[in-house]
Amino acid sequence: MAPFLSHPISLLFLLFSFLPLLSLSAVDQPYKTYIVRIDSQSKPSIFPTHYHWYTTEFTDAPQILHTYDTVFHGFSATLTPGHAATLSQHPSVLAVFEDQRQQLHTTRSPQFLGLRNQRGLWSDSDYGSDVIIGVLDTGIWPERRSFSDVNLGAIPARWKGICEVGERFSARNCNKKLIGARFFIKGHEAASGSMGPITPINETVEFKSPRDADGHGTHTASTAAGRHVFGASMEGYAAGIAKGVAPKARLAAYKVCWKNSGCFDSDILAAFDAAVKDGVDVISISIGGGDGISAPYYLDPIAIGAYGAASRGIFVSSSAGNDGPNIMSATNLAPWIVTVGAGTIDRNFPAEVVLGNGKRLSGVSLYAGLPLSGKMYPLVYPGKSGVLSASLCMENSLDPNMVKGKIVVCDRGSSARVAKGLVVKKAGGVGMILANGVSNGEGLVGDAHLIPTCALGSDEGDTVKAYVSSTSNPAATIAFKGTVIGIKPAPVVASFSGRGAKWIDPGDSKAGLDRSRGEHSCCLDG
Repeated sequence: MAPFLSHPISLLFLLFSFLPLLSLSAVDQPYKTYIVRIDSQSKPSIFPTHYHWYTTEFTDAPQILHTYDTVFHGFSATLTPGHAATLSQHPSVLAVFEDQRQQLHTTRSPQFLGLRNQRGLWSDSDYGSDVIIGVLDTGIWPERRSFSDVNLGAIPARWKGICEVGERFSARNCNKKLIGARFFIKGHEAASGSMGPITPINETVEFKSPRDADGHGTHTASTAAGRHVFGASMEGYAAGIAKGVAPKARLAAYKVCWKNSGCFDSDILAAFDAAVKDGVDVISISIGGGDGISAPYYLDPIAIGAYGAASRGIFVSSSAGNDGPNIMSATNLAPWIVTVGAGTIDRNFPAEVVLGNGKRLSGVSLYAGLPLSGKMYPLVYPGKSGVLSASLCMENSLDPNMVKGKIVVCDRGSSARVAKGLVVKKAGGVGMILANGVSNGEGLVGDAHLIPTCALGSDEGDTVKAYVSSTSNPAATIAFKGTVIGIKPAPVVASFSGRGAKWIDPGDSKAGLDRSRGEHSCCLDG
């Protein structure tokens, strides 16, 4: 007997039974973007392609943003919640979930890891020669010396990718090192449309192309596969030879994140799909939710995309996130992903706060401007007023009459660390002490600050505040010590690194997420 769906009359019955799927655009329901996972084996033979099936049975063609046919089967589309709910009841639909916004989670690391030119892993692998690394991030700045193709051989014949043209990015920006570049924007544009909650891309500071306006993607790409760059430094700090872990590997940039706007699941999945088709060997993705919520793997877009890639022999590496030191703050923990935390190396950029009472407090800084040269300046802590925004040195929170000509103590949090220095500078301050709170503990991050600044741990920050309260004329200065190598112990887990683990209740699982059935069955289409 022929299968049910091979009979035209039966097929028409099925189509008409789900006709409401095509007519649920109720005017009183807002449109949102949803990702729909489909059982690919259910496609009726009457349809020549999955796209024809999707646009006939599930939604109208103009509503579809992306179709996926490599890492999984399905599509993303703008739908009303009612339409999405009805779709989820279709027998060929495995899952329907709303598109969510994700967030983005140097010169000595190779030596610290023990990589040597003459022997070992580097030489044995020819520095990663001809491995193709796909980086899903904010794009790439192709003119960086890290992406030179001097003395590299021909592009591997298996490569099928393209160099997508866009604003300030042409085919000439690709070479034998940067062999491919694409950008994915439809999910973001749908979320920032007339009905969307997201601000449209600011084209005065962002490029609708693979070009990186943020810097994060360029950073991660050069960390993975940057060429040797001699004489590198950060305004004199960390001087040396900058290079990636696999200097001869080829790079393909997939821009899915936009400056100040985050990264949408539908675009991330489209990039996974493209990267696998293009022929990458490795996928690097430093993106995650950062909201402390762990979705089951079959509803986690990064887990879904990574599973489809890993099942085709592609190595997927992802960040654990930057929401430490809280426990259970790690992201991207699916077992087919290599999840990488953040750690220190044996290099530091020490700075020192000297208080008026003679006490010296150790911190870090990458400030490279004119030093204070030991001169003592009045010291003020705006947080004494009890106003939270002033304690955090938020925009327009500081009274110039209070901070002009003084070193200002600012609490870490709520705004970018370097941005706090700009607020202090605008108010007339001459320097800043950036004090960790309890949540950051003693973990320090060195930044290239605009004004003389030293970052201190929570205990040292409390010492400074106690000193300010103990005297009528508090004073301080800041000294900068340059670069120091050989710090022990190292490595140490960075304070901001995501920490595990997250538990997913098997009772909430679907398609084999419980361990007795094997976690690796979670993302199959059938």
